[in-house]
Amino acid sequence: MEQHHEHEHHEQGHQQEHQHHGHAHAAAGGPVSWGTAARATLHCLTGCAIGEVLGMIIGTALGWGNVQTMILAIILAFFFGYALTLRGVLAAGVDLRTAIRVALAADTLSIAVMELIDNGVIALWPGAMDAHLSDPLFWIVLAIALAAAFVITTPVNKWMIGRGKGHAVVHQYHH
Repeated sequence: MEQHHEHEHHEQGHQQEHQHHGHAHAAAGGPVSWGTAARATLHCLTGCAIGEVLGMIIGTALGWGNVQTMILAIILAFFFGYALTLRGVLAAGVDLRTAIRVALAADTLSIAVMELIDNGVIALWPGAMDAHLSDPLFWIVLAIALAAAFVITTPVNKWMIGRGKGHAVVHQYHH
């Protein structure tokens, strides 16, 4: 009985430590704060933004059309989104195969929603697809598109983390 109480006390301390660092340990599901969801979304947004901008720079430099450049930007957004998660999970000592599975589970839906919104805004904004990197319209619309993607993807991440999915999968490797 005493051992069970000590284990229970250790688990409570562990959960408080995660919450202190801004990570609600929701691997088993449960209530998730908007702050936790926003941090997970910001993590995803960082990788997506790096990939988007790099893809647009490369596509523009190579003289590619809009479709080819957008495809490259989306591929790179997924790549960098996954890479940021892989970096953290591998640093926790997880083997590469497991780390890849964790990254795919944690980020696929989040990145997909983010890319759908981000690229949808850019594609639908008048003149945005034809704006060059030196054009302020390009950067203004990209910023608006990324902000819209963040706002729409945060509730998706909150829902997923609350069900033990998405970034909840990553948190078990952050000790």
